[in-house]
Amino acid sequence: MLNNLKAMLNKLKGNKLIFNLSKLVLKKSGVLALMAICLLLGTTAYAGDPEAGAQKAYTCLGCHGVKHYVNTYPTYHVPKIAGQHEVYIIAALQSYRNKSRAHPSMQANAGLLTDTDIEDIAAYFAAQAGKEPKKIPAEAGIDEAKTCAACHGTNGNSNQPANPKLAGQYESYIRHALTAYRSGERQNAIMGGFASQLSDADIKKLAKYFSSQKGTIATADR
Repeated sequence: MLNNLKAMLNKLKGNKLIFNLSKLVLKKSGVLALMAICLLLGTTAYAGDPEAGAQKAYTCLGCHGVKHYVNTYPTYHVPKIAGQHEVYIIAALQSYRNKSRAHPSMQANAGLLTDTDIEDIAAYFAAQAGKEPKKIPAEAGIDEAKTCAACHGTNGNSNQPANPKLAGQYESYIRHALTAYRSGERQNAIMGGFASQLSDADIKKLAKYFSSQKGTIATADR
């Protein structure tokens, strides 16, 4: 796990504030270092309007409002985003807009959105939160997921706004996302560093584990 954290830290050198703080804490505890990074990345507050977002999200619902809808190529389930963290949805849409996430239709749709549009759409989907999951002891997880827990929470139920909830997400989507971070197709310093250490078997095991956990995300209402 410590090697994974060091790899992530090396990719954060462009952000001096986060890099220097994380390097300092890493000397004492790798897990605390990663938690410090996650907390720093999730401190921005937004004021999206969910009612306005409901009007702007009609295009999104064509895919994200259909249960078990499958992306054609590459083949994976379109992610559940109802109940996902607002800050994370904003970051994802911004990444598609600036093309640091590769997906033609998502880049095209996000490219038409203003910052206000993105915040409103994120607020709309985040407001569709489900029931709180049953508390599960931390030790119930798998070894491969221990590093993930620092940002994504025990069993994938993240309480940090900048980090997505993974519990109950489609297995094929988690597998696709981790593979994209590993290859650099998706650009994110923390996830790129972590995923670069994963084998295909690790990715499959993590995807199966998190998708099987009880969570609060779901297919969006149409």
